[in-house]
Amino acid sequence: MNNAGLENKGAPVAEIELEEWDRILDINLRGTFVSMKHELAQMGRQGGGVVVNTASGAGNRGIAGGAAYGDFKGAIIGLTKSAALNCVASNIRMNAVLPGNIETPMMDRFTAGDIRKAIDFEPVGRLGKPEEIADAVPWMSADLGALITGASISVDGGWSL
Repeated sequence: MNNAGLENKGAPVAEIELEEWDRILDINLRGTFVSMKHELAQMGRQGGGVVVNTASGAGNRGIAGGAAYGDFKGAIIGLTKSAALNCVASNIRMNAVLPGNIETPMMDRFTAGDIRKAIDFEPVGRLGKPEEIADAVPWMSADLGALITGASISVDGGWSL
């Protein structure tokens, strides 16, 4: 499981500093890529395996003021799909989990401590819990999900609909 993620300082695209863009790129996308590179090499040697990457619903729908975060999470979705096609013949499955608004310190920072801002956008009327994201990963990784590869599965209480 690759779970690298850091939000950018909220700003419109034209105001994002290049250093900030590069920092988020290095952590969110490059960090996931480097981990995958080594995991896939090992899984190839051992005859198979499963990798789950954490992307985000923001990678599909975008997020105002969060272009760097959303763009790189969208890139993780694409990277997961490409790697899945490359690895399927080696008995390696690749999937991505796409959390929505989850009760985390990142959400506290994003909402400046006013969680109600995020809850108002949630069809289920609450934020998700980290455990609810974690619960999706074993299912995606187990034999029960043996036919699932290249998938991006939203775990977001309907936020992405």
